[in-house]
Amino acid sequence: MTHVTGDTPGLKPHQLRELERLARKRVSPDEIISRDLARSLSGLSTDLNRQLGLLVNRSGQVEAVIVGDYDRIVIPPLSTLRTAGGRLRGLRCVHTTFSRLGITDEDVMDLACLRLDLMSVLSMADGLPHLLHTAHLLPEAVAGKEWGEMAPVHPAGQTISCLAFIESLEDEFVRARPLKAVDQGQDRAILVSVATGTAREAADSLAELAELARSANVMVLDRVSQRRKTIHPRFLLGKGKLMEIMLRSLRLGANLLIFDQELTPSQIRSVTEHTDLRVIDRTQLILDIFASRALSREGKLQIEMAQLKYLLPRLSSRDDALSRLTGGIGARGPGETRLEIDRRRINDRIARLAKELKTVGQERFHRRSRRRKRDVPVISLVGYTNAGKSTLLNTLTRSQIKAENLLFATLDPTSRRLRFPRDLEVIITDTVGFIRNLPEELLKAFASTLEELHEADLLVHVIDVANPAHEEQEAVVNALLRELGLVNIPCLNVFNKIDLVNKETQERLGRREGVAVSALDERTLAPFLERAQAMLLGSLGGERTLEMSQGEGG
Repeated sequence: MTHVTGDTPGLKPHQLRELERLARKRVSPDEIISRDLARSLSGLSTDLNRQLGLLVNRSGQVEAVIVGDYDRIVIPPLSTLRTAGGRLRGLRCVHTTFSRLGITDEDVMDLACLRLDLMSVLSMADGLPHLLHTAHLLPEAVAGKEWGEMAPVHPAGQTISCLAFIESLEDEFVRARPLKAVDQGQDRAILVSVATGTAREAADSLAELAELARSANVMVLDRVSQRRKTIHPRFLLGKGKLMEIMLRSLRLGANLLIFDQELTPSQIRSVTEHTDLRVIDRTQLILDIFASRALSREGKLQIEMAQLKYLLPRLSSRDDALSRLTGGIGARGPGETRLEIDRRRINDRIARLAKELKTVGQERFHRRSRRRKRDVPVISLVGYTNAGKSTLLNTLTRSQIKAENLLFATLDPTSRRLRFPRDLEVIITDTVGFIRNLPEELLKAFASTLEELHEADLLVHVIDVANPAHEEQEAVVNALLRELGLVNIPCLNVFNKIDLVNKETQERLGRREGVAVSALDERTLAPFLERAQAMLLGSLGGERTLEMSQGEGG
């Protein structure tokens, strides 16, 4: 249904009626705007001394009349229908202007970000239409330009069929899209990174984001990065780059933007409004992966709490329609709004989850207490995600724990018994993998799980030396261990995947403190077992060391 929107406060009743009468007019599908409608639009715009805009669909019906100010109009939020699969919006915008400049950068931004069929600017002279300037998107960039412009023409001199031109343009967009298999509800994403550091750091971080997306079963269509001296407070990146991303999404059929940096609630809203695409950041992606992988009751509780804490400051509903119904008799002003109710329910749920996690934590503490009473040493495997911790545990204990080449393939802590060659029995535990910029909500949620690391007699830091960024990953893990207060526990470095590196790297690792292994080859684990047992016997000390030494002799 046609409606009048925009800067309408202050308009007189007869002016509003004129706008509504304007909205009821129709345009031939072969014309961008009819001569009669252009004359009426120009006259009313001149009388109001404001820019006016029309949103016209392909059948020629005016769907909205937009009232702006002297310098600009603001297009309202549009329906997301027809925006998938390389299709344009199905709407064209025609607005008046008091200058003779024609298409401006802001017009091009609206054209690209809203996927409009056309953006037309009608210049005026003495209250009458002068020239119609029309821009459209290009299926492929020409000389670095992402949009094209028709020759300016008087509304009475239009010769090109508007509908035929738009349909042929849309066919070109669909044809230019790369062929891909039909996906069944799979998200198609463009990865975005806005970095202030070095190019290598940005490339490594973006590559890791791609691995996270693969772990979340998201199809990555493209990667976009921009280096800036300062982060844009509203969009993170520049408006020109945002327009480029929007056009790429149109050409590739993307429906999701994943930012490598953590976004504020206002930044998510701004980018979403300007691109009409779903927008998430690295933190939400990691939370989604954790939510899909957690199996134990404790893991599910931890993830739900982390998700709720992440969601709480990002609630953006402002629906006050029924707020008075919850105000109570005698209350002044509106009652509790929908937003406040949602926040209160989330806070209540977080409080209940905290109580349940406290109970689960007590049960875990009792299990650890029984373990300490039996004098069974504990080894905890730590390391960057996908470094091979689960594979190492499987090989050492002949277990069948899920181990995949995915980030965060396993989340729930797993413990197995392991007997060393010299009759020493230990508990070896696989913990959740670490990652750079690990969300603070996750660190807090997994506090009870990470407490197990404090009970370890030996930490085994598994390092994937086949990864080109393994030194940076090792530094990330060491920093997190310091943050968790675990630096006083003996730590053994295990250089995993030694079979995948060259001799020069093997020699360099041989000069470092630690042991080199291939977690898939049991024959390479003997040096690790000997070194781990020696460090355990050296660290336990006192009576426990004496008892174990006697056990070895027996």
